Amino acid sequence: MADLIKLTNLLDEAKCYEVIRQLRWPEGVVCPQCRGKGVVRNGHGERERSRQRYLCRTCKHRFDDLTGTVLAGHHQPVSTWVSCSYFMGVNLSNCQIAHELDLCESDVQAMTEALRHGIVVKTPDVVLSGDVEFDQLYVIAGHKGNPAAVLAAGRQGRRNRLKGVRGRGTLAKEKPPIFGMIERGGQVVIRMLPNVQQATIHPIIEKTVATGSTAYTDEYNIYARLPGLGCGHKTVCHGRGEYARDEDGDGFCEVHVNTIEILCWRSMEKAAVDRGSRAGEHAGPSAPVKPRAPRRTPPLGQGLDRRLLGPARAQHAIDGRS
Repeated sequence: MADLIKLTNLLDEAKCYEVIRQLRWPEGVVCPQCRGKGVVRNGHGERERSRQRYLCRTCKHRFDDLTGTVLAGHHQPVSTWVSCSYFMGVNLSNCQIAHELDLCESDVQAMTEALRHGIVVKTPDVVLSGDVEFDQLYVIAGHKGNPAAVLAAGRQGRRNRLKGVRGRGTLAKEKPPIFGMIERGGQVVIRMLPNVQQATIHPIIEKTVATGSTAYTDEYNIYARLPGLGCGHKTVCHGRGEYARDEDGDGFCEVHVNTIEILCWRSMEKAAVDRGSRAGEHAGPSAPVKPRAPRRTPPLGQGLDRRLLGPARAQHAIDGRS
């Protein structure tokens, strides 16, 4: 069988760096240290001739096209990173990416983690406003994927699904609560928490929900002090069989938490979050779930996210990873 041509050999390193410069500095090169624009070229990289070096005349800082990004400090060429981000965009597994790029799976695992983390830490915090619904559910996730937590719990690793304990759960009981907030017609924020006590959820609400918003919840008493956080508060009592209520007499039941229950919790059940995979954190648009359309392969390079090329920030642990 004839030798196959590697995809990375078909990519032009110079064009890859040109795209990176256009995404990172659309209005001209800026010093990552002092943010000054008095920057001059200062040679090229020793291993990659297309990697431009710069010198800031203001602070005398030396940097290059990748300084301060998640692509800096790695031995893989930039064309390999572009190809990896493209394959992630078309939902290939790490094993498939390693096969396509002729790399070992451990290298691809490190690359995909760096790319995903780079996008997560650069994404601005979501702020919800207007009509916001709160709700919580409990999943029998246990400590799957966290051997240290299993050892601390004093039990052997399990092969089958936990049965779970009755009542409201906590992470210590291996039945962690998932706390969700959704702006009607807007964004959704989901966190896995150790518990859903007021001391745990109030800092999250203060950070995520804008003052003056109206909160819609069920009758659970952890929401009793929401007015003290600057939010209006309306409830429905599920214990009495009340799931929606019309308060202004217009025939539309505006007091409910059906949006988060339908769009979030049912979607999470379909995604099998209770298998303990990645129930940690999610923030994104709350558009209704639509039937899956045929996959359209994006152009090569569309997967290179602008957020990956900004200044690097310290790594933060994603909340709720069990």
